[in-house]
Amino acid sequence: MENQTVIITGGSSGIGRAAALEFAQKGAQVLITGRRLSALEEVASQHHNITTMVADSADPESAELIIKRALSLWGKLDVLVNNAGAGATAPLESVTEKQITDLFAVNVVGTSLLAAAAIPHLRASKGTIINVSSVIGQKPAAVISHYGASKAAVDYLTRAWALELAPDIRVNAISPGPTQSGALTGMMGLSQEQAREVENQEKASIPLKRRGIPEDISSGIIWLANPDNNWITGQVITVDGGFGLA
Repeated sequence: MENQTVIITGGSSGIGRAAALEFAQKGAQVLITGRRLSALEEVASQHHNITTMVADSADPESAELIIKRALSLWGKLDVLVNNAGAGATAPLESVTEKQITDLFAVNVVGTSLLAAAAIPHLRASKGTIINVSSVIGQKPAAVISHYGASKAAVDYLTRAWALELAPDIRVNAISPGPTQSGALTGMMGLSQEQAREVENQEKASIPLKRRGIPEDISSGIIWLANPDNNWITGQVITVDGGFGLA
């Protein structure tokens, strides 16, 4: 990945953090974004190739600002990783308009606007967009229907953009299964006890008998970004230990 320039949204923890470190270790220059400066700076302290920017992917104005920041640093863009995500446990009978809007603002609208802003620069570099989806976009689950719907939308967008932006820009997605990223107690809002119960249930239903770690997913992201894999586009690659098969 020498001389490659990369943007990763939601780069302060979990999958985004792991991807940023792996890209940097392979020689890429990486801009990570997120809402918490201290968390971003902790990641950047791990490698000199990582630069930070505080940005909220739910804010429509952030897309142009993120692209401008990357261009001001390196003058080009090779890889966009749409990793920032929102989630919520929300039964249909009690879900609110705000919960639905907040989910789609990050997972669909934010992803779309940043990809759109990146197009001229990725076209110039023959670059790639990698969206981080979820196996829940393909495997229905109770209580998180709107989260799953937003990720199903990401899968569709990935395939449609691959057609729309070919032959200049490749577009693919990674679809993680249950991963140790803090999402259950973070964006999903579960208590520690509830999270442990869900983790145990997921582990029992995964054929490989363990939940994923961020590096399981980040390795797939780096593989898709590798210029050697320039005949792969429009794919949603599931990395889930077989969870989606059950």
